[in-house]
Amino acid sequence: MPFGEGAGRGRRSSRRRPGPDGAPAPEPGDGTGPGGGRPRDPVEQARAICLRLLTGTPRTRSQLESALRRREIPEDAIEAVLSRFEEVGLIDDAAFAGAWVDSRHHGRGLARRALARELRTKGVEPAVIDEAVARLDPEQEEETARALVERKLHATRGLDRQRRVRRLAGMLARRGYSEGLALRVVREALEAEGEDPEELDRHLPAE
Repeated sequence: MPFGEGAGRGRRSSRRRPGPDGAPAPEPGDGTGPGGGRPRDPVEQARAICLRLLTGTPRTRSQLESALRRREIPEDAIEAVLSRFEEVGLIDDAAFAGAWVDSRHHGRGLARRALARELRTKGVEPAVIDEAVARLDPEQEEETARALVERKLHATRGLDRQRRVRRLAGMLARRGYSEGLALRVVREALEAEGEDPEELDRHLPAE
C-alpha cells in the first residue's frame, strides 16, 4: 500500500468548520452545545463570539447581533454584551461608517447613494449613515466621477457615439451617481475628446 493511503480512514477530523457567521462552530465537549456538560454562561459565550468576529475586521452592532442570534444566544445576554462593547469602543458604528465611506469611495469610486445603500445592508442607523456620507461633498463626488470616466474613456473608442454615452453613463449609475451628474460628466469628457457638442445633444437625454 502506498505511503499514507488509507491513513486516518474512519477517524473524524479535529478541525472545526466555521459557522455561517465566520466563528468556529461549537463541538461536543466545549460546553457550548449538547453533550458539552455544564453549559457556558451565555454572556461569556456571547463575549467570546464577538471578540473572535472583531479580530482584524470591524463590524457593526447589527452584524454582531445577527451572528449571536444565529448562535441562539439569549436576548438579555446579547444586549448586555453589545452595550458593554459599545461603552468601551469595541463597537463604534459611526467610526465604521466613516471608514467605510473613505475606503469605498477612494477605492471603488462609489457615490453617496451607493455608499448609503451598502451601509444600510450592514444595519447602520440612518442618522449615522447620513453623517458619514455627508463627508463627501458634491465637488469631491463630481471629481471622482470625472476620474472614473477618464479611466474608462479609452475602452469605448471605436464604438458609435450613442453606445459610448450609454456605457460611460451606465458605469457611473452603477456606482451610485445621479443621472444628471453622469450625463454632464460624460458630455464634457466627449467634448474634450473632440465630439461635436450639437451632435452630443442629439444623443444625450435632457438632464
